[in-house]
Amino acid sequence: MAEETAPELAEVNSAAQEMDLETVGPDQDLRDDDKKGVESAETNGDAPGSKRTREEGAEEEVDNVVLEKKQRVEKSVEEERLEKQGEEGEEEEKAPVRVSLGPKIFESSLEMFDYFYKFLHYWPPNLNINKYEHMVLIDLLSKGHPEPGTKIGGGINSFQVRYHPLWKSRCFFFIREDESVDDFSFRKCVDNILPLPEEMKIKPSVDKALNGRGGKGRGGHGGRGGGRGRGRGRGGKPRN
Repeated sequence: MAEETAPELAEVNSAAQEMDLETVGPDQDLRDDDKKGVESAETNGDAPGSKRTREEGAEEEVDNVVLEKKQRVEKSVEEERLEKQGEEGEEEEKAPVRVSLGPKIFESSLEMFDYFYKFLHYWPPNLNINKYEHMVLIDLLSKGHPEPGTKIGGGINSFQVRYHPLWKSRCFFFIREDESVDDFSFRKCVDNILPLPEEMKIKPSVDKALNGRGGKGRGGHGGRGGGRGRGRGRGGKPRN
């Protein structure tokens, strides 16, 4: 009886084991499938970490694009400002500089130079210059000489064109109220008001000679000093 029961128990146990194996099998397959799915997602970049990385990368890319556009706008504004500033500077450079000497207005150093040069060679020597040119010359001396107060002294009675005793050429002279006589360089006065081109400036050697001769012009008193006199009297009252 016992021997018959033992085989039956063995068959029951064998059947139970087969049922357990069948029960465990599907669950294990599901776990294996889940693991493979995760591995596949990680391989294809679908893992949660990879997704966050892509999102962060996309946000960073957008930020870079926005920053680049902002920099371009700022650069464009700055370039426009610099261009406008440059154009304004060019306009200032091109704008004529107006200088008034007495009742006359000049717009360049060359215009001033030509005016006084032509007048110097037009006006007769030793003749008092007219009232109009007197105002122009006294303003030229006041604005262009480095020490106008010392040069003019107590005031100027009249201007004349005379031949310079040293250079033997025409030069502007003036007779002060105290009847003393002196000369001045219109070229240096013009250059001090508005700079002349380099080739038109007085050479240093000539300037040194002019400053080194000292003293006053020949004919310290009266309008006849410095050559054949056509000027009148002591300091010369204007003839016109």
